[in-house]
Amino acid sequence: MQPDQISAADGLPKPRRFVAIAAISAGTALTIIDGGIATVALPTIARDLDVGSSAVVTVVTVYQLILAMALLPFSGLGGRIGLKRMYQYGQLIFTLATLLCFFAKSLPFLLVVRAAQALGAAAALSVSSALIRSIYPAKQLGRGLGINGVVVSSSAALAPTIGGLVLAIAPWPWVFASAVPFALLSLALGRALPEPRPQDAPFDVLGAVMCAAMIGLVIGGAESAVHGDSPIVSAAIVLTGIAIGWVFVRRERGEASPILPIDLLARPVLALSAIGAYTAFIAQMTLLLSTPFRLTHAYGFSAAEVGAAIAPWPLANMVVAPLSGWLSDRYPAGLLGGIGMGVSICALLLLAFMPADPGYFDIAWRMALCGSGFGMFMAPNARLIIGSAPRERAAAAGGLVSTVRLVGQTTGATLVAALLAMGVGAGTTPPLVAAGLALVAGLCSLSRLRPSIRNPPTEETQDVQPAQQTR
Repeated sequence: MQPDQISAADGLPKPRRFVAIAAISAGTALTIIDGGIATVALPTIARDLDVGSSAVVTVVTVYQLILAMALLPFSGLGGRIGLKRMYQYGQLIFTLATLLCFFAKSLPFLLVVRAAQALGAAAALSVSSALIRSIYPAKQLGRGLGINGVVVSSSAALAPTIGGLVLAIAPWPWVFASAVPFALLSLALGRALPEPRPQDAPFDVLGAVMCAAMIGLVIGGAESAVHGDSPIVSAAIVLTGIAIGWVFVRRERGEASPILPIDLLARPVLALSAIGAYTAFIAQMTLLLSTPFRLTHAYGFSAAEVGAAIAPWPLANMVVAPLSGWLSDRYPAGLLGGIGMGVSICALLLLAFMPADPGYFDIAWRMALCGSGFGMFMAPNARLIIGSAPRERAAAAGGLVSTVRLVGQTTGATLVAALLAMGVGAGTTPPLVAAGLALVAGLCSLSRLRPSIRNPPTEETQDVQPAQQTR
């Protein structure tokens, strides 16, 4: 099949566009569900495989770590072999790896399978944002990313519920298999995906290895430290990752299409967007992971009550994310992001200073307000990063968005673990820390409104109305 000649302004024609949207949505759902669904199965897996609780947690962490390490290298590879091909290969690898879960009789074998699942998910996720850019007309890109944001938030909210329902009627391997229908659906519908022309350039294998090593060592070393391993060994791992990163970045400066998109980050508007997204995801994860401990230990909530109290967050996000995406096609992302973070800061402060004996409603409306604020920030921010990059660097921009999200969430989880270890993770400290991080994200967003750092018109922004050229 010859690569499609897709207009930057028009996207895919209908009804093919709707089929392609369904394919991307199913693929996004499987990566998010598979990342969170295993959590509820960990006690069962530990019992069946006869391993300790601390060891079985690696079933989740190895997936997250491999995913973070592979996203940017795979986005570079996808630009060279073809975005559609990369996406479909990822879905196929994920499906085959999931089938191997049924043969897992030991923890090491299961970890290998989880690593293979993460590689498949990374291959698909690394190019999904670039495919979204080709699916939607330029003037509807924000709407498309908002819809994708709804898929992400709803999948994250549903993952524990799906896992619990599966465990109630089937053995634990079926927990992982529950994501397979999404992969098969995405594969079947994937024929409708656009196929932008691949780049005619060799793939930088050494750069990809260095990028993966840098991310893996820094994140792995930080997680090792907060889980009680030797501080000296953990520090050595982190410093090794930083040293590799220093050499890697210097090497990437001479590349025309670097694995780490330093060419994009050299643009102030994109650098601010990436920093803002990173701090916002840390803030979000810090609150979401610490809140169950606070509600349980400080207020005596049951597990069911904790889940019900947190549920308004993703529900509000599901409503606001597509709305903010639609608005970002018409108004500057800097303004929308600043408003969103302002709302989130107010909500985080309200959560920090709740009444002494809060009821369900006291918590629920604060969580809904906070989820609305973050939803208002995320889609416009992603639209700016992806829409402002040159079309030939769309895969790199999409990989950057996914990597920032995952690394930010991992950093937030590590931060919560550190706060819990210091004895302040179940009180007012996490929401206050999250408010400070949200303030940084808000300032980054508002700074993009300054004419001196606005992005110059790109291939895509020349296709849309002038008011959108400086977002």
